[in-house]
Amino acid sequence: MHRNTRSLRLARAAARGVTLIEVLIVVAILSLIAAGVTVAVLPKFRQAQVDTATTNAREIRNAVNRWRATRGGEECPTVSQLVQDKEIDSASKTTDPWDSPYKIQCVDDETFVSSPGPDKKEGSKDDITVPEKGNPS
Repeated sequence: MHRNTRSLRLARAAARGVTLIEVLIVVAILSLIAAGVTVAVLPKFRQAQVDTATTNAREIRNAVNRWRATRGGEECPTVSQLVQDKEIDSASKTTDPWDSPYKIQCVDDETFVSSPGPDKKEGSKDDITVPEKGNPS
């Protein structure tokens, strides 16, 4: 009887506890799931940042065109000047998704708004310019 009771207690203890191997298996499974999600989501997140920067650059370009139309002349405003003159809402984010300022360039009757892009370096291949140089829109 004593032996039977001890077996019963060991069986209950084993049923209650979780082994280290089981914990490691669960951690490995969760790591695989996290890696899969990262691989699937990260490129879409990066593309969303580029799309956001492009949209914001278009909005700033439209604000510059309105600003220049109401004031006449060849002067080119800064983003802060557009906010000050209420062409851009003061609650709007005035930097790109990578926290670099947008650059406004007025050439004759054309306005270009650009962001240095994810690498934060002007003149590299990932720069975002609206409209694309040589492609007026």
